[in-house]
Amino acid sequence: MQIRCGRYAELHCTTNFSFLQGGSHPEELVVQAAALGYTAIAITDRASLSGVVRAHAAAKEVGVHLVIGAFVEPVDAAPLVLWVANKKGYANLCRLLTTGFLKQGCSRKCGGRNKSELQDHGPRCLLTADEVAAHAEGLLAGLPLARLLGSVELAAVSIREWQDRLGKKIYGLAEVAMEGDDQERFEKYAKLSHQTHVPLVAAGDVRYHCRDRQPLHDVLAAVRHGRTIDSIQGELLSNGERHMQCVEQVVERFSMLPDAVDRTLEIASRCTFSLDDLHYEYPHAVVPPGRTPKDYLNDLAWKGARKRYLNRVPGKVAGLLEHELSLVHELGYEAYFLTVFDLVRFARQRGILCQGRGSAANSAICYCLGITSVDPARMNVLFERFVSRERQEAPDIDIDFEHHRREEVLQYIYQTYGRMRSAMTAEVICYRLRSAVRDVAKVLGFSLDRINQLARILDVGDSAEQLPERLTESGVNPRSESGQRLIMIVKQLIGFPRHLGQHVGGMVMTRGDLCELVPIQQASMDNRTVIQWDKNDLDEIGILKVDCLALGMLSAIHRAFDLVKQVGGPCLTLATVPAEDPSVYEMISKADTVGVFQIESRAQRSMLPRLKPACFYDLVIEVAIVRPGPIQGDMVHPYLRRRQGEEMVCYPSQEIREVLEKTLGVPLFQEQAMRLAVVAAGFTPGEADQLRRAMGAWRRTGVIHGFHQRLVDGMVSRGLSSSFAEQVFQQLKGFGEYGFPESHAASFALLVYVSAWLKAHYPAAFTASLLGSQPMGFYAPSQLVRDAQEHGVTILPVCVQGSEWHATLEVSDKSLHAIRLGLEQVHGLGETIGSRIGQARKSGRFVSVQDFTRRCHATQSQLLSLARAGALKSLAGDRRQAIWDSMERTPEPGSMPLFEVGGCHGLNEMKSGSGEVVNLPIASPLEDVLSDYQTSGLSLGAHPLQFIRKRLSQLGIVAAVTACTRAEGSRVVVVGVVLSRQRPATAKGIIFLTLEDETGTMNAVVPKAVWQHCDAQDRRTPVLMIEGRIQRRGEVVHLLAEQLAAWDESDTDGPSLVGLPRMSRDFC
Repeated sequence: MQIRCGRYAELHCTTNFSFLQGGSHPEELVVQAAALGYTAIAITDRASLSGVVRAHAAAKEVGVHLVIGAFVEPVDAAPLVLWVANKKGYANLCRLLTTGFLKQGCSRKCGGRNKSELQDHGPRCLLTADEVAAHAEGLLAGLPLARLLGSVELAAVSIREWQDRLGKKIYGLAEVAMEGDDQERFEKYAKLSHQTHVPLVAAGDVRYHCRDRQPLHDVLAAVRHGRTIDSIQGELLSNGERHMQCVEQVVERFSMLPDAVDRTLEIASRCTFSLDDLHYEYPHAVVPPGRTPKDYLNDLAWKGARKRYLNRVPGKVAGLLEHELSLVHELGYEAYFLTVFDLVRFARQRGILCQGRGSAANSAICYCLGITSVDPARMNVLFERFVSRERQEAPDIDIDFEHHRREEVLQYIYQTYGRMRSAMTAEVICYRLRSAVRDVAKVLGFSLDRINQLARILDVGDSAEQLPERLTESGVNPRSESGQRLIMIVKQLIGFPRHLGQHVGGMVMTRGDLCELVPIQQASMDNRTVIQWDKNDLDEIGILKVDCLALGMLSAIHRAFDLVKQVGGPCLTLATVPAEDPSVYEMISKADTVGVFQIESRAQRSMLPRLKPACFYDLVIEVAIVRPGPIQGDMVHPYLRRRQGEEMVCYPSQEIREVLEKTLGVPLFQEQAMRLAVVAAGFTPGEADQLRRAMGAWRRTGVIHGFHQRLVDGMVSRGLSSSFAEQVFQQLKGFGEYGFPESHAASFALLVYVSAWLKAHYPAAFTASLLGSQPMGFYAPSQLVRDAQEHGVTILPVCVQGSEWHATLEVSDKSLHAIRLGLEQVHGLGETIGSRIGQARKSGRFVSVQDFTRRCHATQSQLLSLARAGALKSLAGDRRQAIWDSMERTPEPGSMPLFEVGGCHGLNEMKSGSGEVVNLPIASPLEDVLSDYQTSGLSLGAHPLQFIRKRLSQLGIVAAVTACTRAEGSRVVVVGVVLSRQRPATAKGIIFLTLEDETGTMNAVVPKAVWQHCDAQDRRTPVLMIEGRIQRRGEVVHLLAEQLAAWDESDTDGPSLVGLPRMSRDFC
């Protein structure tokens, strides 16, 4: 057969979606195939189709035929490379992989692994040869002959076993890699082909697109084995030839088997399937018998409208409903709306707080169905932001549920649609700088101490470019051989997939079997399954998902409503909280918003006194304005100046006034950008939505530039000045970083108002609910408790005689409601023992530590956790005595092996046998406070800084409250406990710190140069000293840092804060 030079199809490629086994991205392999002139390329990852969508998009772009396949390893037969020939074959491959992943007992801890799989943490795909054969229709198979060990006769047996099952679908992959025995291998392959009549096919067993990736591939292999590279030399590839070769080299290499090269084209031509052939069908809605989805949705929407508006549906809303229902019917989206309605109905029947948000809040249908809470009669909604005829893209509805009850909704979906027709969307967990450095340094043989030191020094905002500097700081020479290898490989590894995780809430449902669209595998959490594609893959293929998200604030609000009712307050819902309360806006305008949803951050609290919200729409603006889009588009300061009357508002036309009047001529929302494009530049609604999509493509910030000339020309042609047009474009370009749709901001603003109302009128209930919903928000429990105390709320300590698991309300001596801290505050104590304590207390108060231990069946570790946290003081008198008494219990066997040697079975045997009372020294107040922070993260005693204030004053260090009174430009030095560190993406490297002392908090602005000059260990210290100058902007005060360092106590004999744990919540 004549070889057609320049024509070859590579049919065996492993990408980095065979996690830790491939050295290139799918896109890199596809692009390289095009560059080398390949006719086709097959992506054949190990039991995975996770990378095929990315490969598909790249193949369409470069014009290479993509063959989809997978590498499978049956437990009772030789491994195979499977190729998809047609749509039936694709469905069978997906179902086959699903069968292997979901098999009973197939888990992440599946036994029986060989040494080469020790660190392969992903779920296993357990298949038999018969299962492969049962799913063989529409598939072709290649048997990697190099993996058939032993004699020709034994190898022939393995081939015949597959031939008996697959017949003529089976080929023999003749793979060589210039390992010194190529000729011997070719001779063996030829003998096997002669004896078994299996057709031979050339293949490269490709692991990376170019030779330069071999060192990275070696590192990945070592990570997979959990050993150093030097210790697994025998497991590594012998050379770098597993890269993609030019066609001429392939032809020359396979000159002994010339038909094998042409046969690659034969197989590629038989594999005609493309992902474009997939047709996603949304599942049939839950519709009553005898009703159509269209009629049922119409009926529900109008019935909901009459209920919402008390049978007085405004003409505006009626018109919106008619328009939306017509478009939904035209596009066939009724089932989607009805599915989401069913989920919301289920949640509300179970008493689960939920709320739709995102672009769905632009829909009058969603409001009337009770999915969202944004009233279209009060807001200018834009349905095309949500559903567009021109977009050819399904709507996307996000629903927030209480975070601790969201699982009930997910399981309802599984029960309603079935495990084979519903699953969670995957999230590809990729290497970042710190994880890449850890793994690479470990396999290169760096000591564990050095690795930990380097990981601590790395700053979250660092990129690979800062790695040489960080290596130097940790004592590693970046110019050394090991340093250079580390830097080179880390740079390549960043962004590589590490494993598949779960999306935060995206659920996919299908009419047919989902497992024929994409493989399904077990998730890390029990009773969950996950598909092998992430949200971007779904968007590329056009598959709908419903985002069932967990929101801690909804849990907190629900708890607060319950607590308010328990203490005799009104029965509240999101809809019945009194609206437009002036006292609430007064509190918000003072930035008194610790714990309030969305407006508690440093940036928001700095904005509030300047914006001074006075109505609900002001909250909508507040939520949206402190975002990267408005900041990058230079919209914040113009808006504030106009709001404060410092700048005139001018509108070039009446049409533009109608779009921008609510935001004083500044486009703060995506909907405004869309309307501007229509009224000022002549865009159609569909084209305006394309502009919106460009603004939303914030991962690719250059996309919006394609609209520049169109926007500017359109505005100029309508009589607007070119300067105005350029100004508008620059503002809209900011949305390329991230900007809120107005509807989304309005949905969040409702929760802002409700949480602020609760804080203003029921601060005890509000704080207790926040404590019971941790972790969430910017502030740890210690700051929430302090804020409540400053609002006059009495806080009672954790106590086994009175505490439930979550914080509760009690009547204090002043007949006001006090917060009793919950047992959840005790570090190391599980909810199970917490529940047992509450149950045991129902039969009477505990009379001693021994009585408590007996009735609650507490282990010694649980007793010690409670004693150290002060929760047993009521039984023992003080903390130290409680700790001593808790040691009287015999430890669990095996928990203290040193004391069990020689027959000593517990600490109690080391105590005095005379029964005498042991007089323990009383702990100092500072020791008590430090113990509180160490065991529960907060203290109801003095603030730690109070104990060293005398020393601080001697050094000229002022308290936070004093610093805040100093004049603009004054130089001050402050010391405080670090509450938070933030590095916003829009801040150009600036770090924002919040410090706390016994008098209050101080916000510090740390320039990039100052932060980098600070010792890496000091950046993470719990107590920080900052020297700088005061900046005043109206009521907002900041400290512009010029120098910072850890608080040094080495030269003093006074009170020491050594032992104070780090408590900051970092967002950088």
